[in-house]
Parts: sequence; C-alpha cells; structure tokens
Amino acid sequence: MPQDEELIARMRAALEGHAGISEKRMMGGTCFFLNGHMLSGARRDKDGLRRFMFRVGKAQEAAALRNPVARPVVQGARKLGGLVHVTHDECDAKELQEWLHLCLTHAASLPPKS
Repeated sequence: MPQDEELIARMRAALEGHAGISEKRMMGGTCFFLNGHMLSGARRDKDGLRRFMFRVGKAQEAAALRNPVARPVVQGARKLGGLVHVTHDECDAKELQEWLHLCLTHAASLPPKS
C-alpha cells in the first residue's frame, strides 16, 4: 500500500515539539507513538481514501464517535476498540490538534512501556 507522504508530514508537523514521539510503518500506513504507546496514524487506502487514525482509548471512544466526522476503525471483520478514523478532508489543522490532544492525554495515562 502506498504511503501518503503529505498526510505523514501533516502528522509529523502536528506532533513536532512533543518529546518521546516515534513512528513506525504498520497497519497499512505510518503510526506515531508517544514513549512506545500508539497515538495515531496516517494512510491512503487502495481506493484512494486519505485518512487519519486516532487512538483515543476505549474510555473516550463513545464520545469521539459522537463527532460526525469520526468512524470506528475496522480491520477485516474486527472492530478495534479505542480507535477512530477521520478523513483528511474532514480534519483541518485545528481539528488535527484537537484529536491529537485526546490521543496524547490517553497515551500519557498508560503505564510506562518496559
């Protein structure tokens, strides 16, 4: 699956200045991590759909899905809890920061990776 360098660059720029950020190619795109905990991802699907994935956590998932632009993440026939998708077109710079705030808050609440 082709990487979407523009989406990846948007995510990198939005996370710039946060300590402990890393990235890894996985789940058909590029995922971003805070101290080893997944935060978000960026990918372009085979049909050309460009979207971000945000790990908001299971506790915040229902609230996140009340946002009309958010969709649950489904891989195969399995829904992945605590993750939502938002298309590139529905996520301007301000909204990207708002989604990442939820992700960073969730990741910071998790125990350290050993």
